[in-house]
Amino acid sequence: MADEHRLEEKFISQEAEKRISEKLDEVEKIEIDVQTDFLKIVQGQADGVSIAGQGLVIQEGIRVQEIKLQTDSIAINPFSALFGQIELNEPVNAIARIILTEVDMNHALSSDFIRTQMQNLELNVNGKIVSFEPQQIQVFLPGDGKIECRGKVLLKEMGNTRPFGYTAIARPRTHSQPAMLESFNCSEGGGISIEVITALMQKAQELMNIPYFKWEDMVFHIKDIKVEIGSLILLLETQMKQIPSSSRETVVTFH
Repeated sequence: MADEHRLEEKFISQEAEKRISEKLDEVEKIEIDVQTDFLKIVQGQADGVSIAGQGLVIQEGIRVQEIKLQTDSIAINPFSALFGQIELNEPVNAIARIILTEVDMNHALSSDFIRTQMQNLELNVNGKIVSFEPQQIQVFLPGDGKIECRGKVLLKEMGNTRPFGYTAIARPRTHSQPAMLESFNCSEGGGISIEVITALMQKAQELMNIPYFKWEDMVFHIKDIKVEIGSLILLLETQMKQIPSSSRETVVTFH
């Protein structure tokens, strides 16, 4: 009987893998395990779904080195499940572990998709608006829990626009400590006022402490961030309304 259940799980899991793989731009490997049996499917139930993938390109220019996700027990549409399409009837909790490489992060930052998502950063400095328009950004992951960023922006202040280069070293927040900006240096374009630097560092601290981000119908709460040499590891908790489709219309927003 257990073997029969396993055959049902294997069939549905393989169909789900096929459907999601077709919606990804690229995928090196993906494994989906739908933990259920025929009786539970008919009742619209499953003990859980696990997803493990490597080399997933979920949007043009955006690649994830590795992802592992496991849901709690779920209520599913029994008819779609028989054809490998997992549609949730109720939101479900899940935990995820995502690995991003330094190379993939920099490739994503230079992609048209990310560029369109990056908006001007406006700061109120002593009642005057100062804006920064990102031009270029490069990330380095040297390990020891540090992230180094080097970039160029257009600084717009009091009707004047000029290029400004910077180098910053930060430690992302973890489960045990808040985010910290260790250093911020002007690399080109001349200096800027202490007031602007102070406002910019406060904004950077705020952005680094963002508690969650949204992807499609999912809200990911950031539980822990670990920086290793050449890679960034995210531990996330989420509540999903649907299993992600990884379509080209994916929108990621941070809060």
